[in-house]
Amino acid sequence: MLKQKLKTTAMKFAQNPIPHQGLLKALTLAFFVLVSIMPPIVLANESEKTTFNSTTTLQTILKSSHRSEQNRLRDKYRHPAQTLEFFGLRPNVTVVELWPGNGWYTEILAPFLAAKGQLIVTNLANSASKPALAFQEKLAANPEIFGKVKVAQINPPNELTLAPDNSVDIVVTFRNIHNWVKAGYAEQVYEAAYKALKPGGILGVEEHRALAGTSLEESIKTGYMSEDGVIAAVEKAGFKLVGKSEINANPKDTKDYPAGVWTLPPTLSQGQKDRQRLLNIGESDRMTLKFVKPK
Repeated sequence: MLKQKLKTTAMKFAQNPIPHQGLLKALTLAFFVLVSIMPPIVLANESEKTTFNSTTTLQTILKSSHRSEQNRLRDKYRHPAQTLEFFGLRPNVTVVELWPGNGWYTEILAPFLAAKGQLIVTNLANSASKPALAFQEKLAANPEIFGKVKVAQINPPNELTLAPDNSVDIVVTFRNIHNWVKAGYAEQVYEAAYKALKPGGILGVEEHRALAGTSLEESIKTGYMSEDGVIAAVEKAGFKLVGKSEINANPKDTKDYPAGVWTLPPTLSQGQKDRQRLLNIGESDRMTLKFVKPK
């Protein structure tokens, strides 16, 4: 379409009897040169959106144009490639992503696993909530990226079947535990993950990290969870901690905001108040933990 429009414009311009014929010829030639080089660029951009296979790297996916600029800007805070590699992600595994939110990580996991693996995401069954509906619409709107993603419809705390027992290689959760604790069903989520994982399977956890000595009541209020508390709760479900990483640590995060972790980007709950200072801090300090289901 762009090519045809440029040709039409150039032809009209060339046929219009105006002075300065030398300039006219030069401009006409420039239009045809532009037409000749545009199609490969457009096609390259289109293929970047849809061409993924079993050899596609995480770095290629992170740069792909199917991800919004806003999402890509968060890579410097979330370190997705390093985080997923720490959890042991490979192209041929089955992964369950718990509470995917708006699909920030789903955009990365889905194309990486599409050729040889399987991605399962949870969504709230029979939910009319805007986030649940928006996420479902996002999956349906882009079958090239999300067409092979399976959705586990859940209704916690009672309906929490993620996948058949002992069938999953990796379960991941990103910044969800504070919500589960507040809702009162964190223990049931850990148990569901344990059942779905194969013996030797991995539970990967990323969560806002509280200052040492923070009470559970304060954690629920602020969104920052005790690292020792998270480890104890997950191990109580049968898992064993096998690794910690400081990939997502942020020493600039003072964790003393009256409105809790949501004061920081990306939420910036205070609006314009102290905006630049908060942007300079960046996103929250986070624990990154790796658990295994014992064989």
